[in-house]
Amino acid sequence: MRMRPSLPSRAPFPIAAALPGQDGESHRARWREAKAMATAQNKRPRISSGVEKRPSRKEILGRKKAVEECIKRAVAVKDHLEQFPAFHKYQKNGLSVYLESGRGDQLTLPMRKYIQNLLKVNMEKPYGPEWPSEEKIKRREMVAPEARYILAKQYSNGFIPENPMKQDAEAEHMHAACTESCLLGFVHYRFVVEEELPVVYVYELQMEPSAQGKGLGNFMMRLVEQVACKNQMGAVMLTVQKANTLAMDFYTKLRYVISSTSPSRVDPQIGLEKSYEILCKTFDSEAKSKLEDGAY
Repeated sequence: MRMRPSLPSRAPFPIAAALPGQDGESHRARWREAKAMATAQNKRPRISSGVEKRPSRKEILGRKKAVEECIKRAVAVKDHLEQFPAFHKYQKNGLSVYLESGRGDQLTLPMRKYIQNLLKVNMEKPYGPEWPSEEKIKRREMVAPEARYILAKQYSNGFIPENPMKQDAEAEHMHAACTESCLLGFVHYRFVVEEELPVVYVYELQMEPSAQGKGLGNFMMRLVEQVACKNQMGAVMLTVQKANTLAMDFYTKLRYVISSTSPSRVDPQIGLEKSYEILCKTFDSEAKSKLEDGAY
């Protein structure tokens, strides 16, 4: 599932109203081209005491196929939350929330409208004059078949079943009444390939103002990381607006670092012209080498 070029463009989100978000395919395509040019210009011959063995074409194709199969297996899982019962509900700091999985092409019309409105509330100010064009991109991204969601919902009367994944008739009836009006936040993520590695890319982490600062965003990001590790992804990646210092602090506390694929690290001059940073948290040595250290 290679639905986007390797690098995302800017991403958004005020922590005061949300968390991360990423940009559209066109931005990623432009950045990928610019990154390739900058990388080529900055390459210098390395001095080595021995001859480095380059992988054969067969090895390269084998590796590519293995990565594609890894992505395919992850995408085929119907509900990633089923594997993590400890993350089915969140009851802290005045919140009584249960989590639910979703797909972009299966969102109801009311849910799509709600997400669009929340994105506008949270993102219009950080994007400024760029928002109208970004909003169109996000509307396309949110309903893509490859889009995966974790939805944080709260029952209108505060009731949460013991096992949200196996609700009884009463809970089902209450759940039917809990539509977009009960949504407190969501994560939009995808399984993608970055730098020839399978990763989870977080497109959006958005929270209602009433749910912010209560640990729910942290809880949902930890779940995303669990999903990534369970499905043998090398890292979780996302994009953050530089001006969003609260969001940068949030991810720093979660031990995310600026990726070697971020504009500011690919080429400082290009980085000055960009309004965003690409962050990552890696889970194995190869991902760390490519996404943190910049070894290719």
